[in-house]
Amino acid sequence: QVQLRESGGGLVQPGGSLRLSCEASTSAFRFYHMGWYRQAPGSQRERVASMTTNGNTDYADFVKGRFTISRDNAKNTLYMQMNSLKTEDTAVYYCNTNPPLSGHWGQGTQVTVSS
Repeated sequence: QVQLRESGGGLVQPGGSLRLSCEASTSAFRFYHMGWYRQAPGSQRERVASMTTNGNTDYADFVKGRFTISRDNAKNTLYMQMNSLKTEDTAVYYCNTNPPLSGHWGQGTQVTVSS
C-alpha cells in the first residue's frame, strides 16, 4: 500500500502562487497514474488534475491555464504548481492515484486564498 504525504499549502493572497508536493513511500509510485484532488468546506471532494505514468495530463475546467501537474519518479514525488489563485481555490488538497483508492488518502494540505 502506498503512503502519500502532501505539503506546500498555506495562506496566499488572490493572484498569488503555491507549489504543492506529494511524496510517496515507495518507488512503485512510477507505476501509478496520479491525481490531485481538493475538498472545500461543505463540498464533496473533486479531482483537480491528473497525470498518467507516461506524462499525459488532464485538468478540471476550473483550473485550466492556472495549475500545472508534474511528477518526478526519481524522487517518488507528485507536484502541482498553482498560479493566479482565486478565493474559490480555498480547500484541503490531496493527492492519490487516479482513479483514487480509498486506502491512499493522506492528511492533505490546506490552501487558503484570502486578502
